[in-house]
Amino acid sequence: MQQTELRLSMADRVAATAVRAKGVCSAREVNRAHILLALDQRIPESQIMAVLGVGRMTVWRTRAAYLDGGLDLALRDVQRSGRPLQYDTETEARVAALACTDAPAGSARWTLERLHEVIREEPGLSAISRETVRRLLKKTASSLGAR
Repeated sequence: MQQTELRLSMADRVAATAVRAKGVCSAREVNRAHILLALDQRIPESQIMAVLGVGRMTVWRTRAAYLDGGLDLALRDVQRSGRPLQYDTETEARVAALACTDAPAGSARWTLERLHEVIREEPGLSAISRETVRRLLKKTASSLGAR
Protein backbone atom coordinates (compact mmCIF):
# COMPACT_ATOMS: atom_id res chain seq x y z
CA MET A 1 0.00 0.00 0.00
CA GLN A 2 1.41 3.33 -1.06
CA GLN A 3 1.27 6.14 1.48
CA THR A 4 0.09 9.62 0.61
CA GLU A 5 2.98 11.98 0.02
CA LEU A 6 3.32 14.81 2.49
CA ARG A 7 5.53 17.83 1.90
CA LEU A 8 5.85 20.43 4.67
CA SER A 9 6.47 24.04 3.79
CA MET A 10 9.71 25.51 5.07
CA ALA A 11 7.87 27.55 7.73
CA ASP A 12 5.93 24.47 8.90
CA ARG A 13 9.12 22.42 8.97
CA VAL A 14 10.83 25.03 11.16
CA ALA A 15 7.80 25.26 13.48
CA ALA A 16 7.48 21.47 13.81
CA THR A 17 11.20 21.19 14.56
CA ALA A 18 10.82 23.86 17.24
CA VAL A 19 7.92 21.98 18.85
CA ARG A 20 9.97 18.81 18.81
CA ALA A 21 13.08 20.46 20.26
CA LYS A 22 11.64 22.77 22.92
CA GLY A 23 10.05 20.18 25.17
CA VAL A 24 7.46 22.65 26.48
CA CYS A 25 4.57 21.19 24.51
CA SER A 26 2.45 18.20 25.43
CA ALA A 27 3.67 14.73 24.52
CA ARG A 28 0.93 14.42 21.91
CA GLU A 29 2.07 17.59 20.16
CA VAL A 30 5.68 16.43 20.18
CA ASN A 31 4.69 13.00 18.79
CA ARG A 32 2.62 14.65 16.06
CA ALA A 33 5.56 16.91 15.16
CA HIS A 34 7.78 13.82 14.94
CA ILE A 35 5.21 12.13 12.69
CA LEU A 36 4.94 15.11 10.34
CA LEU A 37 8.69 15.52 10.07
CA ALA A 38 9.15 11.79 9.45
CA LEU A 39 6.46 11.80 6.76
CA ASP A 40 8.14 14.83 5.21
CA GLN A 41 11.37 12.81 5.02
CA ARG A 42 9.44 9.94 3.35
CA ILE A 43 10.03 7.50 6.19
CA PRO A 44 7.62 4.56 5.88
CA GLU A 45 4.59 4.52 8.17
CA SER A 46 5.55 1.15 9.64
CA GLN A 47 8.91 2.52 10.74
CA ILE A 48 7.29 5.66 12.24
CA MET A 49 4.84 3.48 14.16
CA ALA A 50 7.61 1.24 15.48
CA VAL A 51 9.93 4.04 16.56
CA LEU A 52 7.31 6.33 18.11
CA GLY A 53 5.09 3.60 19.48
CA VAL A 54 1.93 4.97 17.87
CA GLY A 55 -0.76 3.28 15.85
CA ARG A 56 -1.49 3.54 12.16
CA MET A 57 -4.59 5.67 12.83
CA THR A 58 -2.49 8.26 14.67
CA VAL A 59 -0.22 8.60 11.64
CA TRP A 60 -3.20 8.78 9.26
CA ARG A 61 -5.10 11.32 11.35
CA THR A 62 -2.04 13.52 11.79
CA ARG A 63 -1.39 13.50 8.03
CA ALA A 64 -5.06 14.17 7.23
CA ALA A 65 -5.26 17.02 9.75
CA TYR A 66 -2.19 18.65 8.23
CA LEU A 67 -3.55 18.33 4.71
CA ASP A 68 -6.95 19.67 5.77
CA GLY A 69 -5.99 22.52 8.06
CA GLY A 70 -2.26 23.02 8.27
CA LEU A 71 0.27 22.64 11.03
CA ASP A 72 -1.76 24.11 13.89
CA LEU A 73 -4.67 21.73 13.33
CA ALA A 74 -2.31 18.77 12.97
CA LEU A 75 -0.37 19.45 16.17
CA ARG A 76 -3.03 20.63 18.61
CA ASP A 77 -6.22 18.98 19.81
CA VAL A 78 -9.44 20.53 18.57
CA GLN A 79 -11.42 22.29 21.29
CA ARG A 80 -14.34 20.16 22.42
CA SER A 81 -17.67 21.60 23.34
CA GLY A 82 -18.19 19.61 26.51
CA ARG A 83 -21.34 19.46 28.52
CA PRO A 84 -23.19 22.80 28.66
CA LEU A 85 -23.34 24.52 32.03
CA GLN A 86 -26.51 23.75 33.92
CA TYR A 87 -26.37 26.87 36.10
CA ASP A 88 -25.13 30.22 34.86
CA THR A 89 -23.08 32.80 36.75
CA GLU A 90 -26.21 34.61 37.90
CA THR A 91 -27.39 31.44 39.68
CA GLU A 92 -23.95 30.98 41.23
CA ALA A 93 -24.05 34.57 42.45
CA ARG A 94 -27.52 34.09 43.96
CA VAL A 95 -26.39 30.97 45.85
CA ALA A 96 -23.24 32.72 47.12
CA ALA A 97 -25.24 35.80 48.13
CA LEU A 98 -27.67 33.68 50.14
CA ALA A 99 -24.76 31.94 51.84
CA CYS A 100 -23.33 35.34 52.83
CA THR A 101 -26.53 36.55 54.50
CA ASP A 102 -27.08 36.28 58.23
CA ALA A 103 -27.64 32.79 59.54
CA PRO A 104 -31.23 31.72 60.27
CA ALA A 105 -32.71 32.50 63.68
CA GLY A 106 -31.45 30.17 66.38
CA SER A 107 -28.27 29.23 64.49
CA ALA A 108 -24.79 30.64 64.71
CA ARG A 109 -24.10 29.89 61.05
CA TRP A 110 -25.58 28.32 57.93
CA THR A 111 -25.53 24.59 57.50
CA LEU A 112 -25.49 23.15 54.03
CA GLU A 113 -28.82 21.42 54.61
CA ARG A 114 -30.53 24.60 55.83
CA LEU A 115 -29.07 26.66 52.98
CA HIS A 116 -30.28 24.04 50.51
CA GLU A 117 -33.81 24.29 51.93
CA VAL A 118 -33.82 28.08 51.59
CA ILE A 119 -32.39 28.01 48.08
CA ARG A 120 -35.02 25.51 46.89
CA GLU A 121 -37.71 28.00 47.96
CA GLU A 122 -36.21 30.64 45.64
CA PRO A 123 -37.92 31.07 42.24
CA GLY A 124 -36.10 29.21 39.49
CA LEU A 125 -33.93 27.22 41.89
CA SER A 126 -36.40 24.60 43.05
CA ALA A 127 -34.61 21.77 41.22
CA ILE A 128 -31.11 22.47 42.55
CA SER A 129 -29.59 19.61 44.55
CA ARG A 130 -27.70 19.78 47.83
CA GLU A 131 -24.52 18.59 46.09
CA THR A 132 -24.84 21.32 43.46
CA VAL A 133 -25.14 23.93 46.19
CA ARG A 134 -22.00 22.53 47.80
CA ARG A 135 -20.08 22.56 44.50
CA LEU A 136 -21.20 26.11 43.65
CA LEU A 137 -20.07 27.35 47.07
CA LYS A 138 -16.76 25.55 46.71
CA LYS A 139 -16.29 27.01 43.23
CA THR A 140 -16.89 30.56 44.47
CA ALA A 141 -14.70 29.95 47.55
CA SER A 142 -17.63 30.83 49.81
CA SER A 143 -17.98 29.30 53.22
CA LEU A 144 -21.13 28.90 55.21
CA GLY A 145 -21.33 31.72 57.70
CA ALA A 146 -17.62 32.21 58.29
CA ARG A 147 -16.87 35.86 58.67
